Amino acid sequence: MTDSNEHVPANGDNLSRLVIERLPETIADLSALVRIPSVSWSAFDPAHVQRSAEAVADLARSTSVFDSVEIVRAPLPGSRELGQPAVLARREAKNGKPTVLLYAHHDVQPPGRDDDWDTAPFEPVVRGDRLFGRGAADDKAGVMAHIAALRSFVAHYGNDFDLGVALFIEGEEEFGSRSFASFLDQYRDALAADAIVVADSDNWDIDTPALTVSLRGNVTFRLGVRTLDHASHSGMFGGAVPDAMMASIRLLNSLWHEDGSVAVAGLTEHDAGTPEFDDAQLRTDAALRPSVAPIGEGSILSRLWNKPAITVTGMDVPDVGSASNTLLPQVYSRVSARIAPGQKADEAFAALKAHLAENVPFGAEITIDEVDTGSPFLVDTRGPIVAATLESMREGWGTEPVSTGIGGSIPFVADLVTAFPGAEILITGVEDPDTRAHSPNESLHLGVFRRAIVTEAILLSKLNESHA
Repeated sequence: MTDSNEHVPANGDNLSRLVIERLPETIADLSALVRIPSVSWSAFDPAHVQRSAEAVADLARSTSVFDSVEIVRAPLPGSRELGQPAVLARREAKNGKPTVLLYAHHDVQPPGRDDDWDTAPFEPVVRGDRLFGRGAADDKAGVMAHIAALRSFVAHYGNDFDLGVALFIEGEEEFGSRSFASFLDQYRDALAADAIVVADSDNWDIDTPALTVSLRGNVTFRLGVRTLDHASHSGMFGGAVPDAMMASIRLLNSLWHEDGSVAVAGLTEHDAGTPEFDDAQLRTDAALRPSVAPIGEGSILSRLWNKPAITVTGMDVPDVGSASNTLLPQVYSRVSARIAPGQKADEAFAALKAHLAENVPFGAEITIDEVDTGSPFLVDTRGPIVAATLESMREGWGTEPVSTGIGGSIPFVADLVTAFPGAEILITGVEDPDTRAHSPNESLHLGVFRRAIVTEAILLSKLNESHA
């Protein structure tokens, strides 16, 4: 498989050749994973997530790298209920060499409506340079990047190498990594590493690699607003009685200023420079309609990386087709806040909760439950393994990498830093601005995929050859 930016790294000729030779097999394995609808949300069949975990475990065994490969689950905090199945594998280091932990996740977002897809969401299809399907990029391509890099690494070195390798393929990242804290406690020794490669981010574009150095955190919750004991006739009582929909709209609108920036006191911003990125690029990447203006203030990337954002991602209300002339007694909304690097998630939640309590209209009753939080993260880029990663990107892509922030959140990264403070965190990925992760028509650019695999294989080689 080739692409418009075909590049073979001068210092990794054999590794690159091995990756290219095996790319058809790698894409076939990825396609098989995409066919498994491993949605980890509670409303979906968990049997598919189990089947996906079994497939990933077989792929891990196929590398012949690991001393042990297990499918494991951990309890949800404060509960006997178990989280979704993950794959955990390990090979111990020898002769003082470092250990690298390779992370990705095999669960996926719900596909949404089939009508919004150009192809069936769980039937992988190659069109041009892209593989389409739910999870084709986020994050089953991350899984296969690890597997393919290990296969090429072993083909190059044989199986008698000194580098330690751990593999952790999570099964519930898209559902908030709810059992991760318990998992970390239960399997701490199996996860311990000197470097942690998190293959769940994106690149600057299809020709330029990126190392993610900052992540926003997240606070999500369900907001309930009640004004009536039961539904009432909108014609009989409308104009004198506020229903829950009106109260919800007024309350939710208080979260933003007129320009769309966040209006919640206590949500902080992170002070950091950003590369050039103009409105035109934002419109292209985000599919912004021509008549719609961007929101917020400051540089575009500061809004996406360094400032808070609040989105209402869902509401439990009657759909338009079945709506009656009724004053609604209660409305539930799902509120998703992204918080800037440097702020603690519990502090952000307290600020949001206080704001909502202070801005309740008409004396409505509110409830806040189903709370999930994740801390933001800033990478320490001064370590030697970060430097080796950037050099591997230069060799694997043939161009200078970019250090970027990400507006999205990977909450467990902060937990990993707490558990393994000496480990260097490397947030990489196989996505690009056209990937449409979480959206209909998600896709993977196969040239990006190949270069990401080559880069990881080169990094493994550098770590294996590092001085003990």
